[in-house]
Amino acid sequence: MRDIELTVEQRKALNERARVRRNRSRSAHFEARRRAYQDHGHELARERDPSHVAGCMLYWAEGSKSRNAAQFVNSDPAMVRFFMDFLRAHYGVRNEEFRLHCNLFADHVERQSEIEQFWLELVGLPASCLRRSTVNVYSKHSQKKRQNKLPYGTVRLTVHSTRVVQSIYGAIQEYGGFERPEWLD
Repeated sequence: MRDIELTVEQRKALNERARVRRNRSRSAHFEARRRAYQDHGHELARERDPSHVAGCMLYWAEGSKSRNAAQFVNSDPAMVRFFMDFLRAHYGVRNEEFRLHCNLFADHVERQSEIEQFWLELVGLPASCLRRSTVNVYSKHSQKKRQNKLPYGTVRLTVHSTRVVQSIYGAIQEYGGFERPEWLD
């Protein structure tokens, strides 16, 4: 068989099949890893620590449902602080792993630095964790009705960690008594 010459098209087809096989193998590997993280979350939930329950329920309500990153958005300083403390206490997330992004309104422009500093100090993060803020401008039809509604805008906390988010998903499923297979995909 080694003496048989393959055409360029045949070689491409063989290479494509090998690539697909490798990708399937890698997908299965990473899905198994996500499943193990969720199993860990189920175990944590069985301990019924009240602060863990509260943090997971906050995430279920206010967090993004990403597969590889825990993102939490809110305007309530106490809630944001509680969620940060939850991640630090239950998942050992270090300051340098957090990313903080502010979403501000047009009436915040003059106070942008002050507001960014407020959030950084509130959660005890260094300025290196701050990402560029978004400033929403008023549309010509808004009549500026929302001025001063949220004095510090909203903040998004992000931790890029499959381990953390999948463990939270496992705990949520344990607390809620349901299975959500799409959280593994």
